[in-house]
Amino acid sequence: MNPAERRFVPTADAIRETSAWTKSEWLCRPDLVAADKLLMVRATMDPFHSHPFHQHPHREEIIYIIAGCAEQWVGSEYRILVAGDTAHIPAGMVHATYNPHPEPLVFLAILSPAQLPADLAAAPDPYDVSTQAPWSGLRKNLLPCGTRE
Repeated sequence: MNPAERRFVPTADAIRETSAWTKSEWLCRPDLVAADKLLMVRATMDPFHSHPFHQHPHREEIIYIIAGCAEQWVGSEYRILVAGDTAHIPAGMVHATYNPHPEPLVFLAILSPAQLPADLAAAPDPYDVSTQAPWSGLRKNLLPCGTRE
């Protein structure tokens, strides 16, 4: 179906991708529906995995926990989030999601805008800062988590 005409996205029609961080089911993005302001992905993060410290230079984000527990960082502060909890990340703010637990973590990530002007779209997104100080040392006393890569 033409994305401009689609108003509903059944789970079977989600666009599935696997990244270094999660198994993703895209439910809202411009090639799926006529969305230019919103992106939404349902992400499943395996136990002891993470999306290390990164930023989205020109997009703000909401993370909404569906199942499991997230060690959610926004800047240098973190909270343990459980089902029903959210975190708001302003555009350009460094953040990270870790799952140092034996159960999978399932969450929605909602980002805006979906479409960026060409000059802003040229910037890497997400932009990884996990090897840079101070981000590289913030979790030194916490359970280690990796990525698929």
